[in-house]
Amino acid sequence: MSDWNQQIIDEFRTNGGFVQTNGFGKGLVLLHHRGARSGTERISPVAAIRIDDEDAWLVAASKGGAPQNPGWYHNLLAHPDVEIETPDDGTVPVHATELVGSERDAGWARFLDRSAGFRSYEQRTTRTIPVLRLARRDV
Repeated sequence: MSDWNQQIIDEFRTNGGFVQTNGFGKGLVLLHHRGARSGTERISPVAAIRIDDEDAWLVAASKGGAPQNPGWYHNLLAHPDVEIETPDDGTVPVHATELVGSERDAGWARFLDRSAGFRSYEQRTTRTIPVLRLARRDV
């Protein structure tokens, strides 16, 4: 894990989910996931949008507009039952589903409305940035 990620994780946990760095505020969740091949447990801070009426969160595999998807995206496809730490709900077990077609486009539009940064990610890459829905699941 990069030192930057660890700094964000520490700030998130110290401040009840509020991250001042880069102006993230309460816009992140900590995604607990397992390596697709290694099975190694990892934690990644990711931008998330809460969908209250569905008890779910959207995450975008933007990787800052890099040409490839982030590792956590591949891990979620291989192991979709994970947990997230949230600013308001604590640790929540969720199931990840990749959105496709118009659902993906609608989800991505929410990220574009949230921050101009996402628009710049889209402009930097030739790939379609995946959007995943993390729905609360019973354990």
